[in-house]
Amino acid sequence: MNNTGEQGKQNAIISYLTIIGAIIAIVQNSERKNPFASFHIRQALGIELLFFAVGYPVSGFDSWAVSTGFYVFFFILWMYGFLGALQGQTNSIPLVGPLFQKIFKSL
Repeated sequence: MNNTGEQGKQNAIISYLTIIGAIIAIVQNSERKNPFASFHIRQALGIELLFFAVGYPVSGFDSWAVSTGFYVFFFILWMYGFLGALQGQTNSIPLVGPLFQKIFKSL
C-alpha cells in the first residue's frame, strides 16, 4: 500500500475514536481527500452524532434493559465500521450507513 493509502487507512481508524477523533480525521483529510478515509469519516461521524441524538431520549427511560439495548446496538454499529476500517473495506454500516454517506457527502 502506498503512502496515500496508508494515510487514508490511518485517518479512517482515527475517525472511529470518539467525536474528537472524527474531527481530527476531517482536518487531516481536508487537504488531500482520500476516498477511503472520507467514506469512514462519514460513517464514524454519523454513528457518533446518532449516538448523542438517540441517547438523549433514551436517557429518559429508567430501565436497564433499554439502556443495555441502546449501548449494545451502537457498539455493534461501531465495531462493524471500525473493523471495516482496519481491514481496508468500505462496507456501509447496516441500516444507517447509506444515509450517513448522503448526509455528509461534502466531507
